[in-house]
Amino acid sequence: MRKDAKTDFARNLRKSMTEAETRLWFHLRRAQLGGFRFRKQHPVGPYVADFACVEHKLIVELDGSQHLDSSHDHDRDAYLRGQGFRVLRFWNDDALVRTGDVLAAIWTALSGAAA
Repeated sequence: MRKDAKTDFARNLRKSMTEAETRLWFHLRRAQLGGFRFRKQHPVGPYVADFACVEHKLIVELDGSQHLDSSHDHDRDAYLRGQGFRVLRFWNDDALVRTGDVLAAIWTALSGAAA
């Protein structure tokens, strides 16, 4: 996919976020989580990360059932790690029902990175 197409694709994803993504974004936007700045639907190489804290090289992915044992996700995570990112994956249900736990896990990952 060419760069312009990837950017357009990311823009479209930003406009049509899932309910779980919308809920998590509400807590991550405007550096609300400890002052850490996140980008939503951020292109990284051939992929688009759900949420990325570029400064601290952390990517947060929310997954539905279609991601269960996905070899594509393993390849994607390997690529992102190769670019220096850490990847945290959560189920959509966790983001919706246990939002505080998801935010705590993200905070813990970022607090360790910022130290």
